[in-house]
Amino acid sequence: MRARSFFLFLVILFLSTESHAFDGISLGAGRARVSIDIYRVGLRKQFDRNWFESRVGHLSGYHEISLNYLKHGEESMWLAAYSPVFTYSFPGLTKLAAPYIEGGIGISLLSDKMIAGRDLSTYFQFEDRIGVGLRIGRRHTHDLNFRYMHYSNASIKQPNDGLDILMVSYSFYF
Repeated sequence: MRARSFFLFLVILFLSTESHAFDGISLGAGRARVSIDIYRVGLRKQFDRNWFESRVGHLSGYHEISLNYLKHGEESMWLAAYSPVFTYSFPGLTKLAAPYIEGGIGISLLSDKMIAGRDLSTYFQFEDRIGVGLRIGRRHTHDLNFRYMHYSNASIKQPNDGLDILMVSYSFYF
């Protein structure tokens, strides 16, 4: 039953993006402070435009849907998420590498409300992120990223223990 709910959730997210053609895939791994390991796979679609272009850089971003697996000892849970993520890129610094900063707030759906003694109270959570990254290669098709992520229900229901995660990811754009 939960697997079907996750599948339906991902299909709805897929249909809600501005285009149905994803242009990137991401793989990530991270850890929460309470010894929860997180593994993430995502599909990305870059925004179709840039804003505030200057000699220094520009604002842009991407949509990402992801499926995350969280594990703590014998406990585990799944998390499906959608986030629009804004990036400020500095592509003029070098031709082969473009550093950037990112931030975003999205939504997620959990398969369980408890893990590692953390009471998340609701299956619905917000996904907040802030990070730094480096797009490399002639067309900047490889992306290395380090980010802080936070999941919580924004006190919709108590308790709201939330999860704080540090994550490293690699993305490839087609």
